[in-house]
Amino acid sequence: MLPRPDYPFTAVTGHERFKLALILAAINPDIGGVLISGPRGCGKSTLARALAAVMPGQPAFVTLPLGASEEMVTGTLNLQQVLQQQQVAFQPGVLARAHGGVLYVDEVNLLADALVDLLLDVAASGVNRVERDGISHTHEARFLLLGTMNPDEGELRPQLLDRFGLMVELSNPHSIDERLEVVERRQAFELSPEAFCHRFDPMQQQLTQQIRQARLRLPQVLCEKAMQRQIAERCHAAAVEGVRADIVWHRAAIAHAAWHQRDQVTETDLDAVEELVLAHRRSDHSPSPPAPPPFQRPPGNPPATDDKRPQSSGQWGQMPPQSQNMQAVDALPLHSIPDLRTTQRSAPSARTQTVSRKARGPHVGRGRQQPNAGRAPNWFTTLLASAGHWPPRQLQFRPRHEGRAILNLILLDTSASTLKQQWQAQAKGVVAQLAKRAYLAREQLAILGFGNDRIEPLLSHRRAPKQLQSLINRISAGGGTPMRAVLLHAQRYLLRMLRHEPDLQTHVYLITDGRSRQRLDDIHLPGHCTVIDIEQSAVKRGRGAALAADLQAHYLPLAGVPS
Repeated sequence: MLPRPDYPFTAVTGHERFKLALILAAINPDIGGVLISGPRGCGKSTLARALAAVMPGQPAFVTLPLGASEEMVTGTLNLQQVLQQQQVAFQPGVLARAHGGVLYVDEVNLLADALVDLLLDVAASGVNRVERDGISHTHEARFLLLGTMNPDEGELRPQLLDRFGLMVELSNPHSIDERLEVVERRQAFELSPEAFCHRFDPMQQQLTQQIRQARLRLPQVLCEKAMQRQIAERCHAAAVEGVRADIVWHRAAIAHAAWHQRDQVTETDLDAVEELVLAHRRSDHSPSPPAPPPFQRPPGNPPATDDKRPQSSGQWGQMPPQSQNMQAVDALPLHSIPDLRTTQRSAPSARTQTVSRKARGPHVGRGRQQPNAGRAPNWFTTLLASAGHWPPRQLQFRPRHEGRAILNLILLDTSASTLKQQWQAQAKGVVAQLAKRAYLAREQLAILGFGNDRIEPLLSHRRAPKQLQSLINRISAGGGTPMRAVLLHAQRYLLRMLRHEPDLQTHVYLITDGRSRQRLDDIHLPGHCTVIDIEQSAVKRGRGAALAADLQAHYLPLAGVPS
């Protein structure tokens, strides 16, 4: 039975910018690959898989499995040859199979950073070097790298984003007529894939010929100094880091001119590729936080207020929100907060106390862990140690990698009471410090604000970004404190994350003045929790410490910390 053909490139409706990015990368693979970001069901994978069929020569299309190891990607020891012929030989990996073709990575944002970095290094150099298991091997690995991702499942670190030459951000922009056409074509493809593909063969062949002609014209295209200066000026205005954007823009503009059969780059070419080059590199502004979802109060929990007077309107004393600019809190003793990168929970210091009102319930563990659980065998050293015996007398294992993903979830109190004496400004400074700490440690970060009758996602779950000041300063505060609601929300969210990623380590930072009278001692947050008390009144009410006790959390008072 013949394999089912892929959906034709030219049959995909819409997504003209996406198609352009793929065609430019096919004309000049030195552009550095394409990253496609968009929600589920918008055609990312379909269009990416269809590219190889319209490239001259129809090169190999290789998919990198999501669970791939470094050995699968780069290559490793050929065990069969070692056992049968007693010779150390190299077993090619995914990079060798992708040479001369297309390497496709679906959900690239879910790959380990080290693996993504390795892929981008090889894609840029065109050479794969393997030094492991007694093997020293080098081979060519020139390929067009395509990566797709859903931003709702986490972002790539900025350092890795920058390594992709072009980026396309998709939404679902189809009009009603386009949606009807998409469904109609898809149904026709499902009924008879061969007949459907045959219908688009002339357009496929025409596109292939156009890409071939553009490749031949590529060395002839000139980019005058005036155009190069425009590229430099626009990159400078976008505040991009480094000069990779300038180089990629220059190559993409030349490819675009060749695509349109021109021998000289024009301003039209610069404009056409600008957003593809700068979408993931522009740092002159931060993205606006997403609109908050509609919030519903948990059943059985009346509104909590700190004032016994009746509220004028709305739940939790809703009031027009106000904003305070971030105030640096440089002396916050972050060293006293437990570091999840260590194997044991650190003891509380003088300023960081573990408060407890009651004993925890029984801890349900996974039983005694086997000493080599989760470790990969080192076949080279195993064979050497076994002195030719098979099966080997004892397996040798690679060193255990202790590093595990860490998610920092910040819950920021944005109620009206935090506006007192610039407490909100200092709370924002605390958020900035925690975000910087997570960024330097390459950890994950998510931020939720709670106040004014709602829970608001301020930063979606992603690897901690380098710059957050603009986003933090836009946060406003007002109204009452839905404390119980945000903690239950955080509890459900973390449990859901742990079901998908059991080894994930979590740390919740609750930044609040503690002004809530709701019951909280029945809420148990997984992982570590630290309550950072921003109340700095002359006479403290002690609610922050009581809150930490309810949550079995570390307690860190901001009072007395110089700003």
